[in-house]
Amino acid sequence: MLATPADNPYQEPRSGRLTAWGNALLAGACSPDDAATAVQGTDDAHRVTGLPGDEPDALHGLTWALGRLRVLGAKGLRLALPVAGHPLGLTGPPAFNALALGAGEAVLSVGVPYGLVPEVEVYGPEGDQGVRVLWQCLPVNDALPADVPSLYEAERELADGLRQATVLLTRLDVAGAGPETLRALEGFRRRGHRELLAPGYPPHAVRVLESARQVSALLGIAAAGHGAAVSASEMATRREILAPLDRTARRAQVAAYNAIVDERD
Repeated sequence: MLATPADNPYQEPRSGRLTAWGNALLAGACSPDDAATAVQGTDDAHRVTGLPGDEPDALHGLTWALGRLRVLGAKGLRLALPVAGHPLGLTGPPAFNALALGAGEAVLSVGVPYGLVPEVEVYGPEGDQGVRVLWQCLPVNDALPADVPSLYEAERELADGLRQATVLLTRLDVAGAGPETLRALEGFRRRGHRELLAPGYPPHAVRVLESARQVSALLGIAAAGHGAAVSASEMATRREILAPLDRTARRAQVAAYNAIVDERD
C-alpha cells in the first residue's frame, strides 16, 4: 500500500525531513549519520535510486546518496509540496512534475539539476505495519521554483490565515469533532518546536513552520467531515472555504524548509 502526506495531517512530510537535514549536512551543521537517521525517523528503510552515473537498478542508502549529490555540486535542497492545479515548488520538466504531484511532495537540489521523489510503501498486517521509502532521482529544470514566497511574505499570509481559520472553523462547528481527533491535535500542539527543522535553521523559520503546520492540522480536522456540516452541499462549501487556507499553509511550509537556501541566495 502506498501512502501520501494527505493520509496524516499531523505527520511531517518525508521530503521536508530530507530537505531540512540535507541542508544541515551540506552546511556542515550535522554529521552524515545524524542526517540519515533523522530523515529515516521511524521508517524501516530509505533507499535512493536513479542517481547520475548509476546502473538502472542500483540502490543506495541516504548517507551515500547525499554525499553523491554534494560531489556533483549540490549546495542545498528545496522542498516542493504540489497539488493538482498548484505546482508549488516545482520547476519541471513534466515527467518530474507528474511524479511529484502523485506523491504530493518532492525535493529539488540547488546547484545541480536533479530532484528526488519518495515512494512510500506501508506493508504488513494491521497493527504491525512497517514503512519502506524509495527515493527516485530524476533530472529537473534549472529554474525558479513555482509560487514559493519569502519567509516574511509567508508569515504575513499566515497571520491572516490563522485569523480566518479561527472564525471559519468555529462557524463550521469543528469544536464538535470527535475526541480522538481533538486528542491528536492537542498532541501535535504539545510537541512544540523541538521536532521542527534541523540544526542551522533560523528561529524565524521554525516559528513560521509551526504556525503553518498548526493551520494544516486544523484544516485536516475540518476536511475530515467532523462538526456540524453533514450534507454533500455543506461539505462542498466547507472545502471551498478552506482551500485558500490550505494553499497558504503549504506555501508557508515550503518557505520555512527552504529558508536556509533562499535567504542565503
